[in-house]
Amino acid sequence: MITKSGIAMAVATVVLVVAGAVLDYPELLALGLAAGVALLFAAGWMLVTPDVTLSREIHPPRVFEGDGARALIAVTNAARRRSPPILAAESVGDRTVAVALPSLAPGSRFSATYPLPTDRRGVFEVGPLVVGHSDPLRLLHVGRAFPSRSMLRVHPRIHPVGPLPTGGSPDMDGPTSATAPQGGVAFHSLREYVRGDDLRLIHWRSTARSGRMMVRHNVVPNEPRMMVVLDTSESPYQGDYFEDAVRVAASLAVSGCQRGFPVELHTTGGTRVVAESGQDTTSVLDALAGVRPGPDDPGLTALLRMVPREEGAALGVVTGQPPGAKISVISAVRARFAMASLVCVGEEHGRPGPPVRGALVVNVRTSTDFASVWNASVRR
Repeated sequence: MITKSGIAMAVATVVLVVAGAVLDYPELLALGLAAGVALLFAAGWMLVTPDVTLSREIHPPRVFEGDGARALIAVTNAARRRSPPILAAESVGDRTVAVALPSLAPGSRFSATYPLPTDRRGVFEVGPLVVGHSDPLRLLHVGRAFPSRSMLRVHPRIHPVGPLPTGGSPDMDGPTSATAPQGGVAFHSLREYVRGDDLRLIHWRSTARSGRMMVRHNVVPNEPRMMVVLDTSESPYQGDYFEDAVRVAASLAVSGCQRGFPVELHTTGGTRVVAESGQDTTSVLDALAGVRPGPDDPGLTALLRMVPREEGAALGVVTGQPPGAKISVISAVRARFAMASLVCVGEEHGRPGPPVRGALVVNVRTSTDFASVWNASVRR
């Protein structure tokens, strides 16, 4: 493929040759012939195409916004002749990263690392890797695409914050269920002995009365479930404030998981991810890495269709600056939850948050402001 420089050289060749012949100006004719020779040299150079094999890996495949991610490329010259210098181009989403590779002797191998852009949240396809071959004057260029593709997930930045208020404190003898993990100290029911049960749990009075060996079925008490809802409609956000909302939602979800609470992440666009108590938060962060605001998203009215799986759940809603009619939906669903919190981002004038009966309301400009205001509020 001819480059812009090559096109300019070709035009110069024609103009100079024609002008030199018409004007009987040998100097112009000589310059035109020199330009033509440069094009012929470039064409001859391109006949010596590199025969290389390469591999590329990404470390790590998941990073937080602004953290470092690098690609490792290994190139081997499979030809019997020395390869020319190579310029490789790696696509990362809608951006391109260039990597210069040196000339390689036959059979030799070269490895290099190069940084990948992680300055913005998202799920980015890395690849294909295009190996380019150009002449020394950059007049002609030929690219060969290698099909290797990888995914780079850039998670939203996390702020250290307290979890959603639940309206109570953990209770060692709190509510239980038959599906709760065994091995706790909370009594749930009596059941028939199963081989392997701890003999210290045998309930002798019930065993004597029923004629069967009965044991105490102790479980881990149910912890309050936290439901974090991110408004993914377009209208409440201006500028980059949607990114602040994503960081707030991620911070609340991760905080709840780290403190042992089951967490459900919902978006008003229909995404739902569940992280049970003590589970890794990768699935939650992966979901938040890819969310985008949509013009057809119903916004906070989607809360009307969200019902907690268990009683006593704590609700946390994260949005921008929606109109009052949208905010009133939170009051309509407040009775379904033990506690409710509302976080609004994008407030540029320092105004207090909209009143929502029975809910903790925080109205801030950015996610950084949220962290300080939230921690001061929930620790009172």
